[in-house]
Amino acid sequence: MGWTFDTGPAHPQTSPRPSPRPPVPLATAEFLASVPLFRSLSAEELAIFAQLVRARDYAKGSVILFEDDPGDAFFLVRSGRVKVVLMASDGREVILGILGVGEHFGELALIDGQPRSAHVIAMEPASLYVLRREDFRQRVEQNPAVAWALLLELSRRLRRADEKIGALVLLDVPGRIARLLLEHAAEGDGQLIDRPLTHQTIAHLVGASRETISRTLRDFVEAGWISTERRRIRLLDREALKRRITVRT
Repeated sequence: MGWTFDTGPAHPQTSPRPSPRPPVPLATAEFLASVPLFRSLSAEELAIFAQLVRARDYAKGSVILFEDDPGDAFFLVRSGRVKVVLMASDGREVILGILGVGEHFGELALIDGQPRSAHVIAMEPASLYVLRREDFRQRVEQNPAVAWALLLELSRRLRRADEKIGALVLLDVPGRIARLLLEHAAEGDGQLIDRPLTHQTIAHLVGASRETISRTLRDFVEAGWISTERRRIRLLDREALKRRITVRT
């Protein structure tokens, strides 16, 4: 997703979970090399980071971070999916983003150490790598290329955040849904959204009611733009969906 989230370490009140287990350096280094944030680093630097990160596992529904937690760590998704959410006082939930394998959150904490601005919750069993802010700072001091890699990644995510804000402001609900479907399909083969997206999740992502989402998706099916297959969505007419995005309110 295209947001940069300032989130942080697990709260002491979260669900019990196993103690961090030592990573396997080789496998960890190979995984880090596949992540855009670390991709430009040398093999030597990747090996160092592989020794610094720690793996933690979370059950489905576990709160990984709470809003306002201290900002002293960075999190990288090794497996599973997590959602970054804001919670209203009446219990309503707004999903800022859904992050999958290779995506990360808490990167701003590596720079300013400020409290987290959102909750992060495991949508399914998830394994994460955690990097302490102090360890990252030491690597930056010894190798400026590490800081440059972070700046490039922050720039990329801020641009995507601007695009998402623009969509929320300028598009009507069907346009936002069309944009969301295209984005999620792009994570795979461009046609099938392989990971289940419930109507409620889509509603939280685009800022609409579940009823509106259900009605709009039904309209898309009747128009021949999409089909549903066992709770998965397949895009049948990408060009029509793209045209729908250009329709402004």
